[in-house]
Amino acid sequence: MKDYLVNIKINDIMAKDVIYTHPDTGVVKAFETLLKYKISCLPVVDGDKKVIGIITTTDIGYNLILDEYTLDTRVSDVMTRDVISITPNESIMDAIKKMDEYGHKGEIINQLPVVDENNRLVGVISDGDIIRALSKFLKK
Repeated sequence: MKDYLVNIKINDIMAKDVIYTHPDTGVVKAFETLLKYKISCLPVVDGDKKVIGIITTTDIGYNLILDEYTLDTRVSDVMTRDVISITPNESIMDAIKKMDEYGHKGEIINQLPVVDENNRLVGVISDGDIIRALSKFLKK
């Protein structure tokens, strides 16, 4: 199984049509985008499409419920700036290790932005993408 995980590249299973946001987007608008597309994260990119942050449905939703944001709160005010990413040529095994190792307080990371050599966003890999790939292997 380990050989299988090393041989599947992120490029083969990542979502390539990525929805993302910009740092000056309002938090309420970003949350609406997350809900509209039924996704759990939005990579935050600059004008060159370089990843500069990430926001999640959980983070925004929790703070909206607590009334921590105003209508003027921007994505740049609340995004996670220390983004763990992966490249298209890395393997599922690499993604699993990063999702586990870099999770905060024993949690796992559920999705990783996929970036090229210039840190430009080219995709997203989620735990669901990995589960689907493993499911195909188990059906063999």
